[in-house]
Amino acid sequence: MQVFQFSRLALVIGILYTSLLSAQKRTLPVDTMVITNHTTTIKGAKVTYQADTGTQPVWDENGNPIASLFYTYYRRTNEKSPAERPLIFSFNGGPGSASVWMHMAYTGPRILNIDDEGYPVQPYGFKSNPYSILDVADIVFINPVNTGYSRILEVDGKKADRKQFFGINEDIKYLAEWMTTFVNRKKRWESPKYIIGESYGGTRVMGLSLELQESQWMFLNGVIMVSPADYKVIRVGGPVSSALNLPYYTAAAWYHKQLPADLQQKDLTEVLPEAENYTINTVIPALAKGGFISDEEKNQVAEKMAYYSGLSKEVILQNNLDIPTAFFWKELLRDQGKTVGRLDSRYIGIDKKDIGVRPDYNAEIDSWLHSFTPAINHYIQKELKFVTDIKYNMFGPVRPWNNENDNVRDNLRLAMAQNPYLNVLIQSGYYDGATTYFNAKYTMWQVDPSGKMKDRFHFEGYRSGHMMYLRKEDLIKANEDIRTFIRNSDPKGQPAKYE
Repeated sequence: MQVFQFSRLALVIGILYTSLLSAQKRTLPVDTMVITNHTTTIKGAKVTYQADTGTQPVWDENGNPIASLFYTYYRRTNEKSPAERPLIFSFNGGPGSASVWMHMAYTGPRILNIDDEGYPVQPYGFKSNPYSILDVADIVFINPVNTGYSRILEVDGKKADRKQFFGINEDIKYLAEWMTTFVNRKKRWESPKYIIGESYGGTRVMGLSLELQESQWMFLNGVIMVSPADYKVIRVGGPVSSALNLPYYTAAAWYHKQLPADLQQKDLTEVLPEAENYTINTVIPALAKGGFISDEEKNQVAEKMAYYSGLSKEVILQNNLDIPTAFFWKELLRDQGKTVGRLDSRYIGIDKKDIGVRPDYNAEIDSWLHSFTPAINHYIQKELKFVTDIKYNMFGPVRPWNNENDNVRDNLRLAMAQNPYLNVLIQSGYYDGATTYFNAKYTMWQVDPSGKMKDRFHFEGYRSGHMMYLRKEDLIKANEDIRTFIRNSDPKGQPAKYE
């Protein structure tokens, strides 16, 4: 009897131990969805909507799931013609960033509890977004592999090869196919379609515009780039890349009241065209001359760059007219013992030492993570009812990233040439020091050297940084600019052809 009892006890312990072991393995369902229904008010009107939150597989050529992407899909329900409503695919950047940023602070139906300038406040959380574009378009927020809850899966007992996900062209290829599956499942082929990408997402959506057309036969009405990163400028370096930073320096110096009095008394939008013209007509040619520029010209250019940047002529000459952005963030307020932020130079940092050529940290990132991390985790669980033990990756492990064969500019141009309906909107904050607004303008100018499609490009600037929508005034304007873009890119029954 005692032996029997011992055996039963051992059996129970064994079962409990096995259960605990299985519970400790955190896995995400490959293909699942939770549906919730909500009501909000946008621009004074009641909007009811359904949120589909879940995962959808990425398949290999044999039909095996190799990854699962986490997404949230918002669909307005009090709409008479749902099939005709625009559908927007939303991506953030990184590469390696989750879709949390625009989801919880820009276009989605809920936004962070922050002050009107975008700084965190406690208690952390979220509130209704009365400026969301959900009144005019349905939105799906997509998390690429290893961001958010998205993960690589095991195939035949081994994780799928990372190399098929982590690169400019690899990323574009699998996401385009995933989007086609999504459109099929949600029955959205009739809808006008748009893609929006922030930061590295700008590179992503430029490439997706052609990949969707040529590989998935999905034609878009619009591409929206928010603070776009263009590696043809950022990674190449040289005179053009360096010179294009000057108008951003002007904007940041104006904000911190570091410009000469005659510039400081003007409005920012009056000052910037001056700096832009000087950059194009003088700074680029001067930097192109390198060490063979005359002393007289070098001194003249340094003096004018000091005038437009808030830096001293001395440090500009010490840098041979080539001012690294990191040095600017350290130098602009050095005499005050402060640094300025990279992605948003309105933010102030405090370094251990005032000496040095770059800040110790990016003040704005830490400020943003204050607000976003608790809010997205709380929101997904509480309101969207999606519960998992998997960690939500604000930034996920995607390195090394394959940057070879970056042809996304040409891809966008070709997609536009093939598709007369396709229009482009670029949105940038003047105080963004990572992907500067003038870099974005330059990218826009370079996509189509012929100039035959320039009337289909639209640029909007804002008095904030990389995530310009964190500032309430810009949140309102930027969403309204997207509404205008959607309205103006409606072909209104006109055929897709060139006259």
